[in-house]
Amino acid sequence: MIAVLTGDIKNSSEHKASSWLPLLKQALNRYGNEPSDWEIYRGDSFQLQTTPKVALEAAIYIKASIKQIRRMDVRIAVGLGEISHKAAKITESNGPAFVNSGQCFEQLKKQRLGIRTSNTTFNEQINLLLELALLTLDNWTPAISKTVKCAMENPTLNQKELAALLNKSQGNISEELNKAGFDEVKKMIQFYRTQLAQL
Repeated sequence: MIAVLTGDIKNSSEHKASSWLPLLKQALNRYGNEPSDWEIYRGDSFQLQTTPKVALEAAIYIKASIKQIRRMDVRIAVGLGEISHKAAKITESNGPAFVNSGQCFEQLKKQRLGIRTSNTTFNEQINLLLELALLTLDNWTPAISKTVKCAMENPTLNQKELAALLNKSQGNISEELNKAGFDEVKKMIQFYRTQLAQL
């Protein structure tokens, strides 16, 4: 089983590509190689193939990366399933995971993050969690997004060490991670992984 993330950048036309494209590429590079694992197409759309275990974390990491720029956001649909044809370019690969990702993406209207598998109970549970989480995640400021991104890149660092990395006070880091709901986000990713293991 694989995970396919299909996404696009919100408000990309209001910003120069040179401001957000490097952030997107850096985020995608963290989870695979271009063009076999990820590709950017139609200017501001992208597809990433990764393992189901890291799919949700990857989606949140991409969101934190893009939201470092004011008034920008990302819409991501995660599809889980098999791959029936692995091409040299991800956009030419196909299978149930790609179909699930595409269908999920088409259904994303107001919601900016969704997951689809062949298991409807799993989908309902996880998507309800995501809807609640997005009430917080969609309101991340650029400063909060930068701190979240750094915390995700350095999971072993404590707040004091993160503060040193980001040139902020420990109080700042603590406040930003609190506002980000970072502990809850980590718990949600953990819950998703636990549920995944039962699929």
